[in-house]
Amino acid sequence: MSEGTGGSSTSAARARLLDTATRIFYAEGIHSVGVDRIIAEAQVTRATLYRHFTGKEELVLAYLDQADRGIRAGIEAARTGEESAADAVRAVGRFITGGIQSPGFRGCAFLNAVAEYPDPAHPIHQAVLAHRQWFLDTVTELLAQVGDRPADEAGRHLVMLRDGAMAAGCLSDPKPIAETFLLGVEGILRARGA
Repeated sequence: MSEGTGGSSTSAARARLLDTATRIFYAEGIHSVGVDRIIAEAQVTRATLYRHFTGKEELVLAYLDQADRGIRAGIEAARTGEESAADAVRAVGRFITGGIQSPGFRGCAFLNAVAEYPDPAHPIHQAVLAHRQWFLDTVTELLAQVGDRPADEAGRHLVMLRDGAMAAGCLSDPKPIAETFLLGVEGILRARGA
């Protein structure tokens, strides 16, 4: 388990820890995975883990932060260049269904995490709520540009549709789930006059 002593190997070790934790946490859950397994699979020492993360909780927060940044970037890329707000909403929908239909899909990392950390005061629960609030705000802002009514209700509907699609997408054939989700997105847009 050699990590070297240079700065680049230190960041490489941190990246291996985070990549390993991300893969295992997403596939198997958070509470079911111990730090010893992450250390072994990342091929680092226990000291290296604690040099980069104060403990498992901080590693979980880093995992969720990485997922959050990836989703934000994906949604921004999906909506960039679309001619209308309605088309941007459709693009966000396609981004979501792309994830649902990807190999190894196991639901929403944030919904999975909050199921394991139900205490609303827990930092991991708070990180999930922050991500969800950002997503709600993002889709509500887009939907507000479609039609002339307040979009709060439409934003909540879209988030609930997404949550359902994320849950169902890992239980059965994701293709009809994705198609149904996109039909729901179209229904929301039609209700707003698009």
